[in-house]
Order: sequence, then structure tokens, then C-alpha cells
Amino acid sequence: MEPGVLLPALLVGGGLAVVATALMSRLRTRDENLADILDLPYGEQDVPVSVVIERTNLRFEGTAGLVNVASGIVERFDQRRSLSQLLERAQLAVRPGEYLVLTVGGGGIAALLLLALTGEWFYGPIAVLLALAVAVLYPRIRISRRQRAIEEQLPEAISLIAGSLTAGHTFLRAMQMMTEEAAPPLSEEFARVVQETRLGDSVVDALDRMAQRIELRDLEWIVQAIRIQQSVGGKLADLLYTLADYIRAREDIRREVKVLTAEGRISAYVLGALPVIVLLAVQITNPEYMKPMYQGWGIVVLLGTFTSVALGVAIILKMVKIKI
Repeated sequence: MEPGVLLPALLVGGGLAVVATALMSRLRTRDENLADILDLPYGEQDVPVSVVIERTNLRFEGTAGLVNVASGIVERFDQRRSLSQLLERAQLAVRPGEYLVLTVGGGGIAALLLLALTGEWFYGPIAVLLALAVAVLYPRIRISRRQRAIEEQLPEAISLIAGSLTAGHTFLRAMQMMTEEAAPPLSEEFARVVQETRLGDSVVDALDRMAQRIELRDLEWIVQAIRIQQSVGGKLADLLYTLADYIRAREDIRREVKVLTAEGRISAYVLGALPVIVLLAVQITNPEYMKPMYQGWGIVVLLGTFTSVALGVAIILKMVKIKI
């Protein structure tokens, strides 16, 4: 790659990286400035809040305009607010407009870097598509990991609530005690339930919203069992103990299946990444060697290879995915 082409590409990529960093730090900087104001002693060194807000707005005036345009685009094409709900469930502290700007900026940086390393123009659109795929998959991966963490914490948390009920505490107080003892993310969700009940909502409705928000089958069963128990009566502690034992047994089977299918998942990841890594390595080290593959039937062969690898990885992952 000629230095005359590489240097401008790196400069543009660095500029986009600075814009992305500014977007991510905007909310944190404003919160830190406001926190500094609140920590000042009363009557000493008073600083108007408007000064900090104006300074922050001036600092990010161009960035805010870009985010507002992106937010308008998202609101126009996503009237159901699915992206906002997805980011909320993934616990990503960014707005949909900011996430769109970060995605576009990341795609541009990846395209420029691949273009600078390989010297072939069509790697740019491939990098943009990969950035879009990462932007789509990353929140879902975070949601999946959060669900797995909640699944692992749920049996012990339900047993703790049942023990508190046996000791004579109310169900709401038992949940509050569990949030003080348990670790995130389950404690955060139950703390939100407690706050909603303090605002006047019923416990069952707040639990039902939590189950819909997390989309976890075990939690939905617990909510339905509590709803039925409140309708027909009975000892809630015994019911929760039974559910905790059942969920714990399901979790043991789930872990055993995960261990048995680990080899298949690793094989899928290695077989899927190996051709791409080899292609990029050969292109970077010896660009002339790959030139015949970028014209005529070579492009058809590359597309067929990519399709075959993608189908193979999808089939392997489908085979090792066992629902419990």
C-alpha cells in the first residue's frame, strides 16, 4: 500500500474514532460536571447550572446536531421503538440516535482500515456490512448473557424469598431483602419491581412486566404461579421452594448440555473464522497472489465459498443448540 494513500485513510479513520469517543463521553462528562456542582459547600463557590450546560452544549454542538438527525431517522423508520427497547434490555447507556451514529462511524472506520490494509475497494462495503452485523448482534449478545446470569441466580433468589416468607415477612419485604443480598443483574430487576410497587402498582403486575422485559421462561412460570396462588390461596413459601428446586434441576441439565456441546460450538467458530483470517493474511502479505480471485470466475468462487462456510457454521450451531 502506498504511503500517499495509507496516511489519509488513517487520518480520516482517526477523526471518526475521535467523533465516536466524543459521543460516548458526552453523557458522562455532563453528569460529572453536575455532580461536582452538587458536592460544593453551600454558599461557597456557587456555580450556576446553566453555565455548565451551556459549556457542555457548545463543546458538543456539532455532535448533538448529528445525533438529533440520526434520532429523527430512527423515529421515522422505527415507530414501534424496538431499537430503544433493545438498547434498554441490553443495558446500553446510549440513545438510538447515538447508537446509529456509532454504527455508521464504526463502519466507516472499519472500511477505511481494510481499504488501507488490502488496497482493494470492495473490502470497504464488506467492512460496512460487518459493522452493521456487529451492531445488530451486540445488543442481543448482551441480552443473552444477561438472561443466562439471571437464570443462574434465580433458584437461589427464589429460595431466599421463600425463606423470608417462612420467617414471617411479607412478600414485598422478602423481595426487598433479596435485592439487598443478591448480586446484579437479578437484584436490579427485583429492585425495580419494589420501586414500582411503592409507586402504587400491584406486585403481580410489576413482576409480570419484569418477566416480559427479561423474556425468561422460568421467570414467567414463577409469575404465573404467584398469580394463581393469590387467586386460590395456599402457602406461597412451599410453592416457591418447589419452583426453586425445579428451576435448579433444569439449570443443572442446561449446564451439562452446554458442556457436551462445547466442542461443536468451538468447531463452528474456528471453521467460520479460519477462511476469513487466511484470506486477509494472504491479501495483506502478498496482494498480487490474490489478484486472479478478484475478477471473472474468481469472484463467483469467493462468493460460493463464503456462502458454503456460512451455511456450514449455521448448520453446526443449529445442531448444538438444544432447548431445555
